Amino acid sequence: MHNKHIRRIYMIPYALWITLFVITPIILVGYYSFFDIEGNLSIVNYQKFFTPVYLKMTLSSFWYAFLITLISLIIAYPTAFFLTKTKHKQLWLLLIIVPSWVNLLLKAYAFIGIFGKYGPTNYFLEWIGIGTKQILFTDFSFIFVAVYIFIPFMILPIFNALNELSPSFIDAANDLGASRWATFRRVIFPLTLDGVKTGCQIVFIPALSLFMLTRLIAGNRVITLGTAIEQHFLVTQDWGMGATIAVFLMLIMFIFMILTGKDV
Repeated sequence: MHNKHIRRIYMIPYALWITLFVITPIILVGYYSFFDIEGNLSIVNYQKFFTPVYLKMTLSSFWYAFLITLISLIIAYPTAFFLTKTKHKQLWLLLIIVPSWVNLLLKAYAFIGIFGKYGPTNYFLEWIGIGTKQILFTDFSFIFVAVYIFIPFMILPIFNALNELSPSFIDAANDLGASRWATFRRVIFPLTLDGVKTGCQIVFIPALSLFMLTRLIAGNRVITLGTAIEQHFLVTQDWGMGATIAVFLMLIMFIFMILTGKDV
């Protein structure tokens, strides 16, 4: 009984934190979504969201988030697999994670210089005879930088899943005459699927609401739901519409988390 009482006391700071910084903001976003730009109680924002402009923006956000997640997964899985086979795997993993500690804004400005007209990328293209190309403010630069930023978060859970995989399963598959591809497809990948799902959650959800990179790297050529929320809150001052988009964004994220959650 005494231990239960202590546990309840320890839960108080956690409950306060969740209430103040998770539940309350969600309630406030939902509350503001029912007010139009003039401050009148209305459902016009929800009607506006289902117009072609916002539906197209939602599909665009899904598409870019899907591409960023897919490319990150394609690169991260073999990288994580290779890391588990190296001698100093923890050191190599640390070197991959360290760039994620650098401020996102600093990394974005670094890539502006790298992909700029007089940056090293165009200098290299000139040197090999291709000539100067417009790399910055394109879909390619946006996806490239986003993948670079998110890939450590995809590698880490997959690495942990692979690292915890018992070698006895692979040995058993080899003893039964399974090829390397069959072993990967029927043993390794299914047993590390939870790591893949976690990595996809960590990448897809923030990629769905990117707004800083769309401005700095894509030059507003890429418009996502995150960009629209920023515009409504900071530029047009239409907090109701911004909150409405945020409500649908949270619903989409919640559904994605359910779909990619661990099987019970």
